[in-house]
Amino acid sequence: MAFHFDEVHVYEGQHLVCQEKSVPKALGVGPQKVNHTSYIQGNTQIGKVDAFSSANATLMVGREDTIGTDRSVYVNGNQYINGDSGTSNALYVTGGGSVDSLYVDGDVYVTGRVDCGNKGRLASRFSSADARPKPFDLKHPSREGYRLRYACIEGPEVGVYVRGRVKDEKVIDLPKYWKDLVHEDSITVQLQPIGAHQDIIVEKWDDEKIYLQSKEEVPINCFYHVYAERKDINPLITEYEGETCDDYPDPNHHSIPDDERNYKDPNYATEQNTKTK
Repeated sequence: MAFHFDEVHVYEGQHLVCQEKSVPKALGVGPQKVNHTSYIQGNTQIGKVDAFSSANATLMVGREDTIGTDRSVYVNGNQYINGDSGTSNALYVTGGGSVDSLYVDGDVYVTGRVDCGNKGRLASRFSSADARPKPFDLKHPSREGYRLRYACIEGPEVGVYVRGRVKDEKVIDLPKYWKDLVHEDSITVQLQPIGAHQDIIVEKWDDEKIYLQSKEEVPINCFYHVYAERKDINPLITEYEGETCDDYPDPNHHSIPDDERNYKDPNYATEQNTKTK
């Protein structure tokens, strides 16, 4: 049985296309029913008749073919999407090659992990940054209207350092955690005497202390820098064959998800970069 109408007006009540007594609770029934509402129990298609070849979803919206609007859906108001396990993506967006699949005019806040696949303009920015100095820029602390720009020191190792002053002592105590952090045989020491020549030398060292020696009866008074290479992660592979940083031999630095990365992966371990013993 079929009916044909030019127009159907439901002034009060509900427009229902469903089995008898299948009115959804959200729309209410009886005295509690919400007027001017609609419910369709099965799949619904809107737009061009041939926009879809099968029932892909409960609601399918395609471009209309009456007045030629350029969008299938235009929403004025807030949206909420509550995904389930029906598919692997709660929201899947794709677009033509000549347009951005997703364009956001405003800030984006994400509580979970973001994987951009290192593609497009963002990847280009990253690759450029890899080839440039690593600067930081801040308001000048003492000159109004000026800024201050410094850059990180670069070197062929993952290094750490401590610095300070030793006076009237012959031992530099290293941080207690250094024994678990650095290679003992990568340690180097720089000493800068204060006030007078003292002929200070490094007598010996380990991963806990630096032992100093000076002229007899001359108290030690100097600044020091102690450098070492970290051992809790694999050494840098400083030279490798490739065209981009994605060709770095250890995939833990680029292609493996953050929560699965192992920077001590034995499959990519090499000789430490600095040895001093």
